[in-house]
Amino acid sequence: MSALRTRWSVVGLLAVCILGFGISNESGATPRVARQVIVPGEDRFTPFAITIRSGQSVQWVNLDTDDHTVVSNDFFNTAGHNGTDVLLKGTDSNGGQPGTFTLHFSHPGTFVYFCRFHAHLDDDHQPAAPGPEGGIQDANNNFGTPMNGIITVLPGD
Repeated sequence: MSALRTRWSVVGLLAVCILGFGISNESGATPRVARQVIVPGEDRFTPFAITIRSGQSVQWVNLDTDDHTVVSNDFFNTAGHNGTDVLLKGTDSNGGQPGTFTLHFSHPGTFVYFCRFHAHLDDDHQPAAPGPEGGIQDANNNFGTPMNGIITVLPGD
């Protein structure tokens, strides 16, 4: 019974996130969210890669208890939003609510991003796991996969 209750709680929380959260753009209107990137209760963005059309928005929803960030990898970005570095609050630091962040994409290109708490860029501008200076180490001394993702923005209709 507890597993079923937990499953329905997660479904309910996702529904609230999809229907109830958003960031207003400059005009005060809530942008139409075409896709969502979820941070489940672990250190990753889900899905890793998404495709949208120009004129659409993407919303990140942090269901994890820990804070994460959305940081643009400006070396590879061609869809705008260079210099993005936004804290995506976890439920522990956000009054029990998931943190959200929304970006609207106006033109085609790519938006490559990572969490600065769980990745850094190496000399080739590729995300790498944080290593001994940060990140979570498992029993085999592995610092895991860097937390990152990519959005491909196609021409609009």
